[in-house]
Amino acid sequence: MAEFSINSFELTDKVVLITGGASGLGRYYTQAVSRVGADVFVVSYDDKGWDETRADVEANGRRVVFLKQDITEPGAAKVIVEKALEAFGRIDVLINNAGMQRRHDLVDFPDEDWKAVIDLNLNALYYLSHEVAKVMIKQNSGKIVNIGSMQSYRAGKFIYPYAASKHAVMGLTRAYADALAPHNIQVNGLAPGYINTPMTKALQEDPVRSVEIREHIPAGHWGEPKELMGAMVFLCSAASDYVTGVMLPVDGGYLLR
Repeated sequence: MAEFSINSFELTDKVVLITGGASGLGRYYTQAVSRVGADVFVVSYDDKGWDETRADVEANGRRVVFLKQDITEPGAAKVIVEKALEAFGRIDVLINNAGMQRRHDLVDFPDEDWKAVIDLNLNALYYLSHEVAKVMIKQNSGKIVNIGSMQSYRAGKFIYPYAASKHAVMGLTRAYADALAPHNIQVNGLAPGYINTPMTKALQEDPVRSVEIREHIPAGHWGEPKELMGAMVFLCSAASDYVTGVMLPVDGGYLLR
């Protein structure tokens, strides 16, 4: 039996394709994988954060290539995979990170917001996973990491399509894990808890809801983005080769209560 090595957490010379990898939590995931040796292909809706993300990756001695692409457009998945293969010749890891949330009262929820959220959070994730899986099957190796949420487990009042999409992401993660395991491809999810980011600033400043959330977290505080980075490296690396079909919460214990 091979001895355990700390090198199993490295991604030296691996290629990671990530959607939404230049802003928000996605930028931290990009930092994390490049810090342990990966080159990164970042797909973004716009060029926001590209310069800063390029500096992050190059400071770690790795390459990054950007593609401006709306991943919800018909045929986008094929374009993304073709461009990634042109740039790097292979895809070792796919991180399906891009997502959105829309909030309304039930009776006022617009059909167009339902469609927008489902198209990005679920449909685009499926189509890109499908195209990347074809590449990974030929390689007989690969990792797919889908970004879930606390709403993969909970009701998600007022954010109906978001809750529906994140529940579906968990189901798709399990189904793909089962189908791809014979090809040495592991499919898992990462479910961030309540994390301190600019997107959650308004919620953190809500005098009632912020207290409710903090009191619901056994760790007693909101998470910091850096606290997701180790879990992401684990799921992308050989250290998790015998882990598949799991949605890993990184939530300070939020789901325990």
